[in-house]
Parts: sequence; structure tokens; C-alpha cells
Amino acid sequence: MQKTTLLGKAGKALAVGVLLLGGSLLVNTLRLPALPASDSKAPAAPDDLTEAVARLAAAIRMPTVSHGPEAGATANPFPAFHQLLASSFPLTHARLRREVISEASLLYTWQGSDASLPPLLLTAHMDTVPVEPGTEGKWQHAPFSGDIADGYVWGRGTMDMKHGVMATLEGVEHLLAQGYQPRRTILIAFGHDEEIGGVQGAAKIAALLEQRRIKPWFSLDEGLVIIDGFIAGAQRPIAQIGLAEKGMLSLALTAKADGGHSSMPPAMTAVGRVSRAVAKLQAQPMPATLAGPGGAGIRAMAPALPLASRVVIANSWLLEPLLLRQLEGAPATNALIRTTTAPTMISGGVKENVLPSEARAIVNFRLAPGDTPASVLAHVRAAIDDPAIDIRSYDGEGVAASAVADQSSPGFRLIAEAARKVEPAAVVTPGLVVGATDSRYYGRISGAAFRFLPVHYTPQDVPRVHGTDERISIADYGGLINFYIELIRSSTGAP
Repeated sequence: MQKTTLLGKAGKALAVGVLLLGGSLLVNTLRLPALPASDSKAPAAPDDLTEAVARLAAAIRMPTVSHGPEAGATANPFPAFHQLLASSFPLTHARLRREVISEASLLYTWQGSDASLPPLLLTAHMDTVPVEPGTEGKWQHAPFSGDIADGYVWGRGTMDMKHGVMATLEGVEHLLAQGYQPRRTILIAFGHDEEIGGVQGAAKIAALLEQRRIKPWFSLDEGLVIIDGFIAGAQRPIAQIGLAEKGMLSLALTAKADGGHSSMPPAMTAVGRVSRAVAKLQAQPMPATLAGPGGAGIRAMAPALPLASRVVIANSWLLEPLLLRQLEGAPATNALIRTTTAPTMISGGVKENVLPSEARAIVNFRLAPGDTPASVLAHVRAAIDDPAIDIRSYDGEGVAASAVADQSSPGFRLIAEAARKVEPAAVVTPGLVVGATDSRYYGRISGAAFRFLPVHYTPQDVPRVHGTDERISIADYGGLINFYIELIRSSTGAP
């Protein structure tokens, strides 16, 4: 009888505990911020949008392709492109100081009326990637046609990133025509070699500013965008403002062995040993965490997500393992929560019946904030746990992730407000850029480096970046111009 009573009490206590836990989960979910109002309209584009689109198209028709060193010496296309910019934006080139860096990059200075204020730095790059040989015929419109059709401008550079170059200057030209004079100095930096590392462009501009002891208030570059349709059940577009970008390290894993005839193989060949090392690495990835900007972005987008996702995110103190497992299930979200491991090259052997004396694999890591090349190397050695595998850096010592900009800073707030005016329905979140941008250099000299353009991307748009049928909608381009106008006005103020 006593046992039955005790079991009954335990059952009641368990039921009460479950109810309390359920109530706690519900309360935390209800505490999430509400979705922003979406009944307001985005500001109209400048009246001369037709002419602005024509200027963008003209810029696309002028190829400014960055080729790697394997291409050898190539003609410098940028002086002609600079001339196009000068003729397209006469007020800007009459009233702003322009400097040419490394014979191709540009630095503009729009002097503010209050020299005590640190300047705002707006950046973009003028170069594009090449078009893959043999794919030209797959484009709906020729890669460098600049065709204006079906509500889009088509061609290489419309998404990466002549649209940023031209929209910035359109915004400045528009403000100058209105007689606007900023209090805060505006710096505009256009690199010419971002697609091949930015060493001669952005790096030299940043070094020049540092030499002049100029420390920008904050900088803004490409990186993240407004995503729509990427997350199942999301109720709103999500505008992600990049707070940081990942670092990079590539390691070479090499195994050596005695050669010989394949009819008498050892227990482990060089190819087998390297393959085992790669398999161990993929089975033991770097730890996942919600602590960085990627995790902050996931939490911030919760109000736009379905109820089940909101419950998990709002209660990550309890359900974090479940949330991490969900995020690990897709490459795009997995990259936001950890340093990723990507075996990309493997080699060894010369003939099917010859035992190779050496085999090698190259593994590329994209470093999340908090990890360093040294910590990744230590992880790799421990995961492989094979002294017969030689592990060393491949193509440089690698770089850590950038510094993380402050989400609570005035710069983030101003960018977010400008983004909402372009896309009132968007949920604005922080985020992590998984690729590399010129901000790796500008972030070293500015108070904070942000990475965002208010351009809409759907899953169908992703293959267009560096791929076939690159294009930008005319509506997005108008919004991009307005974004720069709004950001300059709000961040500098009237004299």
C-alpha cells in the first residue's frame, strides 16, 4: 500500500514537473520579439532610375575580369572603366577627391563639415570572375551584354559586384544634385582584385588609410543579403547583416610507403592511409556552437519561423543539442555554427598495378570566430592520430576569422534601419559570412566592419553568383540605390 502511494506521489510530481517545463517553454517562446509591421511601403527609387539602369548596363558591358597568375600578363582594363565612371557621375568626380591606387583601385573622399567625426567607409570591388569557357552559350543573354530585359539587367558583375559600385555612386550623385553636404566625411573604396585576394587593391587602400591615421567609424562591404525561400515556413524575408567573415586554412596530409607491385600489397598502402585520415577527419568535425555570429543570426530570425522552430530556438538553454543537430543537417546552416572540414583534392599513384610511394590529400577549413589555424591543426592531429601521416600547411599559413563587429553598435543600427526602409517586411538579423571579402583588410582599420547589401536572393539565385545567367532585378537595383542614399543621410546628418 505504501509503495503504491509513493508511486502515485512520484507520478503526480512528474506530471507537475512536465507541466511546469511545458509552461516555461511556452513563456520563453512568447517572449520572442514580434514580427515587424510590414504595411509600410519602401521608398520610391530616384526619378532617373531608367538612366541609372542604363549606366549599370554600360558598366557591365566593359569587362573587368580578374584572372589568376596562371593567365600571365593581361591588359589593365580599369583606366577605361574609371573613365566610364567619370562620365557617368560628373558631380561626384567634380566635388569628391579621387585617388588611383595600384593603377587600378579607387579611393574617393567626400569631405564632411565636421573634421572631428570619424569617417564612414563604403566599399565595393570593380573586378569580376571570368566566365567559364564553354558555358557562354548557356546564358539567356550574353555574359557581358548588359542587356535590360524581363525586369532585369543581365551580365557578369550584376550580382558580384558592379551593382554595389554603381549604386554607391548613384546615391552620391543624387545627394550632390540635391545640394547635400555631409557632416561626417564619406570614404568610398573600390578595389580591383577582390576576386583574386585583394592584395593590390583593398589591402593597399587600407594600408594607405592606416598610414594617414584614418580610422573609419565603420565600414560596409558586400557579404550577406536579403534571403527569401531558403528556410521552410519562414513568414518574412530575412535581411542578414554580416558581423564577421570566416578565416581559412588548407592542410596537406601526406603518407609515404615503399613502392612495388600491386600483387603483393602491404596491409596499408599510402592511398589507404591517406584515405583513412580523411575519413577520420570527416567523422570528427570541429565542435558546433551557437556562441558566434552565426548562432546569433539563427536566434534573431526566430520570430519569422514556424512555431516548432521558435520553441526550439527560444529554449536553446535546454534544446540546444536538438537545434544543433537540425542545423548540422544542411550545408548552409552547418557552415554557420562551426569550422567546416572540406577534403578538396587527393592524389597518388601512376598506374593501377603500381603501389604508390606517396599519396596526398588537401583539406580546406573555413574557420569560425574563436578558432585559429593553430587550434585547427591541433584538432587535425588528434583526430587523425597517425604519426605516419605528415600534416603541414598548404599554400600559406592560413588566417583566422575576422573580428566580430558589435551588433549593438550605432553602425549596425543604422544599416538595419536603412535595410528596413528598402524592405519593410524583412526581419533584420546579424550573420556570419562564410566566404571572403575585401573587409578582411578594411576591418583591421575601422571601428567595425559590416557586410550586407539589400538585394533579394532566392535559392534559384545562388548558382548565378560566379555562374551562368548572373542578373539583378531593376527593382532590387533601385532599392540598393535608395539604401546608400538613406545610409549616407542617416549616418552623416546635415551640417
